Amino acid sequence: MSGNDYMKFMTQEIVKYMDMPQEERKKRRQENKSQRKQDTLSNRWFGLLPFAFKLLVKKKK
Repeated sequence: MSGNDYMKFMTQEIVKYMDMPQEERKKRRQENKSQRKQDTLSNRWFGLLPFAFKLLVKKKK
């Protein structure tokens, strides 16, 4: 993606966000916060390594 394409995309996204009603923006932020809370503690604190290890252990069983 060239620099012009990226700037065009970012400008479109910003304009979409700015045109969105304030209530919708607040609702979207709340949904993102609640989704972050659903992440497991190991993924949130240590990244994907514990998750990958857990999958590996489950696969071997």
